[in-house]
Amino acid sequence: MRCVVHASNLERWVNMSILSCNHVTLGYDGKEILTDVDFAVGRDSYLCVIGENGAGKSTLIKGLLGLIKPMKGKFVAGEGFKMNEIGYLPQQTDIQRDFPASVREVVLSGCGNRLGARPFFSSAEKELALEKLNAMGIYNLRKKSYQELSGGQQQRVLLARALCATKSLLLLDEPVTGLDPLATAELYELIAKINAEEKIAVIMVTHDLRAAQKYSNHILHLAHRQLFFGRTQEYVADENGEAVNIIDRYVKNREKGDSDKRKC
Repeated sequence: MRCVVHASNLERWVNMSILSCNHVTLGYDGKEILTDVDFAVGRDSYLCVIGENGAGKSTLIKGLLGLIKPMKGKFVAGEGFKMNEIGYLPQQTDIQRDFPASVREVVLSGCGNRLGARPFFSSAEKELALEKLNAMGIYNLRKKSYQELSGGQQQRVLLARALCATKSLLLLDEPVTGLDPLATAELYELIAKINAEEKIAVIMVTHDLRAAQKYSNHILHLAHRQLFFGRTQEYVADENGEAVNIIDRYVKNREKGDSDKRKC
């Protein structure tokens, strides 16, 4: 019996994707942590990855970034996209918040995947960093020390850095953690604008179910395996197609996943 829920239109969507995860199993030291995950990211995708702590979300991030290799299955880059071109915004640690560098230097470091064998950044890369700073509304902060900024400003810097690394796909790990409500709302709106206007796909790992419902167009629900992948409106719909509370749906899917696991 299969214990994974798949969207019915997955095969058709994979053909238009920039990235697909084909029945991937990930783990450490021979132990499976996340099994048979199967989804695709289209060029207009805003995919929210949800699940309990320890459900395998961080493991999936490591797989996408190439830090661990699949035990089964594979990640496939679409035409014109390379796996090392993911723009990654990690969860911040206290050490990272106190990083002693200028805002411009932090953003410019996002161009590192373009360097190749070159020891220095080009004029075009330096210009790109300034362009992303301006797009994030923090050009005036470029000469300031990163560690002097507020949490919301730091996240904008890191988002600008991630945008220097990609033209196609952002991978965001709990991007609003620790932010006040105003900074949280502003960052969510900024990410949505990037997705809609710059046509950059977004994969966002989050515990914020209401934000997932508001901003995403696809949901991936993990619990050491895939409980659901599909359109957000499908995730929050009942048997009659009527919208339901996303928290209620989350709990129902989790309980169904637990029941299916006992049957497997």
